[in-house]
Amino acid sequence: MSDSRLPGHRPAQLTAELTPRPAEELPERFLQAAVDLLRRVRDEERDGILRAGSLIADTVTAGGRLFAFGAGHSSLPAQDVVYRAGGLALMNLLSVPGLTGVDVVPATLGSALERVTGLADAALGTAPVRSGDLLVIISLSGRNTLPVEMARGARARGLSVIGVTSVAYAAATEPQNPDGTFLKDHCDVVLDSKISVGDAELTADGIDAPFAPASTVVTSALMQAVMASAAGELAARGTTPPLLRSGNVDGGHDWNRAVLDEYRDRIFYRRS
Repeated sequence: MSDSRLPGHRPAQLTAELTPRPAEELPERFLQAAVDLLRRVRDEERDGILRAGSLIADTVTAGGRLFAFGAGHSSLPAQDVVYRAGGLALMNLLSVPGLTGVDVVPATLGSALERVTGLADAALGTAPVRSGDLLVIISLSGRNTLPVEMARGARARGLSVIGVTSVAYAAATEPQNPDGTFLKDHCDVVLDSKISVGDAELTADGIDAPFAPASTVVTSALMQAVMASAAGELAARGTTPPLLRSGNVDGGHDWNRAVLDEYRDRIFYRRS
């Protein structure tokens, strides 16, 4: 009897097909890394999330407006909480031309603009912000001029500031702004995304640089956790949270029109 007919024997070709190659393991490794980071955020940032939610609720009940800012890829989690089904209708995007997203050409211009002194002051000076409002600033490294000056300038104008950043950068890198400080040094509440320096979760043989960034996944989840906390805190205080519904469910547009009209003095993304 040949070996191929022995009980339990697998042909060599089939065995090779069933054995995962290193490249096939990479998606699972990335997803597991993201899950591990989310667990750390859940376990270690709970108090900060609750404080941030309470601060947002304070602002809403006092008649203040809500804004979110991030530069480059850090703008993605900021955009994710603006005009979003299931989200607070009052959250506005504080947009700086050339820095909201990565559509500026050349793309490297966005990185250069983050290091320009005075740009944050110009943005705040022309934005519809006032004392009593709240600004969420998202910056992974928190070390560049723009997020630092944005936080410092917002607080000087009487805004509350929530910073979402990776605190690890403050211990492992040098600040790249004239103040010599980090975003975390100018906030009322700091939320640590736990992202490692370099924002790349994987390494592998044959690939020269670390890869697979997780900051957008984790920071977006962190932002939504804060929004959930704020909604719950408003409800606990007897205030109906001004939430939007999906326009793709029956009655969604009618619901949203009513909410947008009720709070039109605090919503800026619907204006031309």
